[in-house]
Amino acid sequence: MMQVAIKKWGNSQGIILSKELMELLNAHIGDSLDAAFENGNLILKKQKMHKTLEERIAESGTPLTFGEEIDWGESRGTELW
Repeated sequence: MMQVAIKKWGNSQGIILSKELMELLNAHIGDSLDAAFENGNLILKKQKMHKTLEERIAESGTPLTFGEEIDWGESRGTELW
């Protein structure tokens, strides 16, 4: 278990995380953490980052393809094409 100190930070308080702890968390400056209080303990968890569409497509191994453009004919009534 590692110890951290609570320090004054302007009008607030902050916890300084060591480089070693940051590496164990695989955390970087600017990352967000989820904080929970359970059974008298403060629990900090790294937030899961949602993947972008591009990342998901790249992981699938299948290129994103689109079919042919469909000609739906002339606009009718108040339709805008």
